[in-house]
Amino acid sequence: MKQPATFWGGLGALALLALGGTASAQGIAAPPTGGNGFKVGSGRLHPYFDLETRLDSGVGYFSPTSNSEPNSDPVSANLASDVALRFRPGFRLEIPSSTLAFNLGANLDYVMYTGLVTENSSAASRMEGAADLNARFNPDAPLTLEVSNQFARSDRTRTAAVGVGVLSLFNEARVKAPWRPGGGALELTPSVAYAVEFFQPLSSVSPVGCTESVCDPAAVERFDYGNLRVGAEGRWRFLPKTAVVLDTHLDVRSYFNDSTPGASLLRVMGGVAGLVSPKVAVTAKAGWGQNFGSTGGGTFLGQMEGTYLYSPTLSFKAGYLRTLEPVAAYGFFTDDRGYGEVRALFGGKLTVSGGLAVDFLRFDGGRKDTVVGVNIGPEYQFYPWLTGAAGYMLGRRSSSVDGGGLNYSRHEGYARLSVTY
Repeated sequence: MKQPATFWGGLGALALLALGGTASAQGIAAPPTGGNGFKVGSGRLHPYFDLETRLDSGVGYFSPTSNSEPNSDPVSANLASDVALRFRPGFRLEIPSSTLAFNLGANLDYVMYTGLVTENSSAASRMEGAADLNARFNPDAPLTLEVSNQFARSDRTRTAAVGVGVLSLFNEARVKAPWRPGGGALELTPSVAYAVEFFQPLSSVSPVGCTESVCDPAAVERFDYGNLRVGAEGRWRFLPKTAVVLDTHLDVRSYFNDSTPGASLLRVMGGVAGLVSPKVAVTAKAGWGQNFGSTGGGTFLGQMEGTYLYSPTLSFKAGYLRTLEPVAAYGFFTDDRGYGEVRALFGGKLTVSGGLAVDFLRFDGGRKDTVVGVNIGPEYQFYPWLTGAAGYMLGRRSSSVDGGGLNYSRHEGYARLSVTY
């Protein structure tokens, strides 16, 4: 049988999965602090290596028998558990400069399922990876050009509607030009980005009870898409640490192999952001999102976020976000998201963080999903070159569409050692 993989409906820009470091290949986290690195021009190259073990209750969907014939009729199965080992070599290159500041990070992530809990889960072993690039031309000048690119190969997709185990290949190229005329109180940033995401079915096994097309592993390739985003952001600091902000973005989404209606989503939000006291920062924005595609539709948008710096080593953050996003199979969806985070540093070496997010997804056409994410765990720096981390993550999803692929609870406990130079 082909390799099965887990389903996790990632929400892309909504950062549904971004509740602290998850050790997935969805992006490049900075390597642990410390180490001299190798000198490259005016910068440094820091190689690193992560070794992680993880007990995962949501490895994927497997055939009831390990000796199923490759050409046999598809069967259904429940979500399986197993222990995985992850080997993640990578590097971070940082070159500061007043003419061209350059940052590049990349890793390979081999995920090996041991079969200790589920016999034939080793078929889900695979190579993942990620790479991030950012180059800033004349970063200290009033007019700056930033070119960046993000690449990821992972089973954590950015398509909220997908309900089966898939492998996602994602790439987004971005260009923006921050302009700070005069003394810098006013900043205008036009931008353009183009993203593609391709899906590959990793199993012919469907989740138990799934009858919708979004649960069909043979149909995920039809959700391949391209997304053009054009935007402009404005910021005016009317006080030293407080600004009026205006964000405008237009997403034009099209699908390469599907009849899903394309979406042209315009989002405009304005408000204020900054410090209301030395310890409290607030962001408050409101606006409107409108779909100019064939199906139409619009909704109110908003964000309210507060950060409280209790001390230099303890901070709290909480907020609410309502946004509108394009999505396969339905055209677009709205997301009402509440989230909170706490982070504490003890003794300069032990960091403890925890996060909670709840998303209420409403798809055009009537489908409703609720997604809950929890992430908590400590990280300790034993030496400047050696860091250890452990944690627990919970992902729970329920949907008005029946089937195991969209209704599940996924528990993950992990321990990780990171070595960097």
